Amino acid sequence: MTSSFASRLKEELAGIRPKTDHCTAATAEAHKYFTLIKKEYTINEKILERRCCKRTFLREIFLIAGTMSDPEKSYHFEINCPSRAKAEFIRDLINRFEGMDAKIVTRGRSYVTYLKGSDQIVDMLGIMEASKAYMELENVRIMKSVRNSVNRRINCETANIGKTVSASKKQLDDIALIKEKTGLNELPSGLAEMAEVRLKYPDAALTELGQYLNPPIGKSGVNHRLRKLSEIAGQLREKEENDNVK
Repeated sequence: MTSSFASRLKEELAGIRPKTDHCTAATAEAHKYFTLIKKEYTINEKILERRCCKRTFLREIFLIAGTMSDPEKSYHFEINCPSRAKAEFIRDLINRFEGMDAKIVTRGRSYVTYLKGSDQIVDMLGIMEASKAYMELENVRIMKSVRNSVNRRINCETANIGKTVSASKKQLDDIALIKEKTGLNELPSGLAEMAEVRLKYPDAALTELGQYLNPPIGKSGVNHRLRKLSEIAGQLREKEENDNVK
């Protein structure tokens, strides 16, 4: 059975040993602060003056009471605290690191200090020195970004194809109406040629259509001629409606 991201993270954190006596003291302080739930315990903040000790303390707190969602599904990092005072202390300790913005939410009888958003959580993994989890999360973020970019491009291209198909159908309908009512030969030569080319190449893009004309013209020229054909078809439809009213 594949282990969860949270369990892999905790396994990595559990393998990080304090390198100094003061960091060892910070580890012990975390246990005292979070396991003496029934007693009031005033933390010795001098132990947390060093940056490395803050990292060690937060790492140990997460091992005791933290969890994290699967980053493939969502980004959520939290530490479950038995009192608001502890939740506020953890929040403030996290927020001493630059750019961090931990918050608190009440959940039943517990108080949860949490981080949301991949940027914040990546930084938190860095703070706790979880290098493997950090790289795993970064890889997930990169893959998500690539997938989102591809999906946006596909959606955009699909929308553009839909617009092109709709425009082409409208042009073909207009030309068919003109052909039926007046005949294409009655059109100015440039418009008649444009109509014939569109009928011959119903799926071609405007730029491609322009290359089939003699002489070839650009996209804007093709668009101009097709608009003229649309105007003529519109006039024919309006005349037909007026005749029917009469």
